Amino acid sequence: MSRVLIVDDEPGLRQSLGLLLSDAGYEVVAESDGKQALARATAAPFDLILCDVRMPELDGLGFLRAYREKNGGALVIMMSAYGGEDAALAAMKEGAYDYIPKPFRSDEVILTLRKAEERERLRREVAGLRAQLADGGESARELVIESPAMRAALAVVARVAEHNTTVLITGESGTGKEMIARAIHRASPRANRPFIGINCAAIPDALLESELFGHMRGAFTGASADKPGLFEQADGGTLLLDEIGELPGALQAKLLRVLQENEIRRVGDQKTRRIDVRVLAATARDLQAEAASGRFREDLFYRLNVVTIALPPLRDRRADIRPLATHFVARLARKFGRSLVLTEAALAWLEEQEWRGNVRQLENTIERAVVLSDQDTIEPTAFADALATSAPAPAPAPVTGTLDDAVSAAERAAITAALGAEDGNRRAAAKRLGVSLRTLFYKMTRYGIS
Repeated sequence: MSRVLIVDDEPGLRQSLGLLLSDAGYEVVAESDGKQALARATAAPFDLILCDVRMPELDGLGFLRAYREKNGGALVIMMSAYGGEDAALAAMKEGAYDYIPKPFRSDEVILTLRKAEERERLRREVAGLRAQLADGGESARELVIESPAMRAALAVVARVAEHNTTVLITGESGTGKEMIARAIHRASPRANRPFIGINCAAIPDALLESELFGHMRGAFTGASADKPGLFEQADGGTLLLDEIGELPGALQAKLLRVLQENEIRRVGDQKTRRIDVRVLAATARDLQAEAASGRFREDLFYRLNVVTIALPPLRDRRADIRPLATHFVARLARKFGRSLVLTEAALAWLEEQEWRGNVRQLENTIERAVVLSDQDTIEPTAFADALATSAPAPAPAPVTGTLDDAVSAAERAAITAALGAEDGNRRAAAKRLGVSLRTLFYKMTRYGIS
């Protein structure tokens, strides 16, 4: 229950306002002048203060200044009769949250207080997010930060979290796009509702529509029962569409309608269903260039690109390498029950590497070094040994069979070599090979490459 202090020299208003707020579920205290109210407000905490602008002894503006000087934490809402709006606006410049003109309606007062409460709740959650990410908590793996670029990205997270705005998160594979999306969700009013992520590139086109929107029994072969899609499962929460640039053209049009109408239609269904889902999108592609070339719907791009958070690659934020490496080693020490320590030489070696796979490659390299080493003191040689395990496999012997056999062997060898060169980073390997990520996944499955 929120505590409200009413400060007004009119007895009738104090009484009627007190009854209104008590009926609305607030704990109410009333004072008739600014000095008594100041003493009461600094002696015990309040969540909200409703203060008249014009009062004898100490007026509303003077009360606000004195209250702020004493580090009062309640949100102050000014009340002003006709002619007092200028004073109320001056009070807002001094830090008041809002003002209500007299005479006011009952619903107007309640709405203003509810908005103030919501604002304060979100402020506390965002402050908690900032502290959590700055401390590098377990759930914020890739968001251990020191670099100005990532601090700037975190500031955008804090600003957009409280709104229902669509956010496009861009950056190379392994830079932490999903972790940023989870941070937005945790700091949002939807934090207690589901967070669901889907990699649009990892699901065949024929199944992706059903996965997103659901299907009805009998809609296609194998649809033995009604099934809700991810949009329905995320209702009230957040849905992350990772690798949005890989979404097929037909589904791009359907996604645009979902974003515009807030409703979906299951495959094989005749009716639509209302949903309440915040959509976050992530991509390693340049969607603006994709839209300009016609490979991605331009209207969908602009619908997704309301706010963009661009994550720089790890090689462009080397200040993050040392704290990330220290964090990963500390976590592995707890996991394996060992007293692991990175030497200064090892940290320096890590900071000199390019890390084409970004944070994910850094983490995997450190874990391999720990697993392959019998020593608890990690030296640079441990990383050299670990990196050697991901070297490209030797080319297979020449194939003497059919042309198809020769082509398959060449493709298998090229994919294996590209994955080895990119330390297992599939997106980087696809880029090196000049194929789409979906094509790479298909061929890896075909040739049994893990």
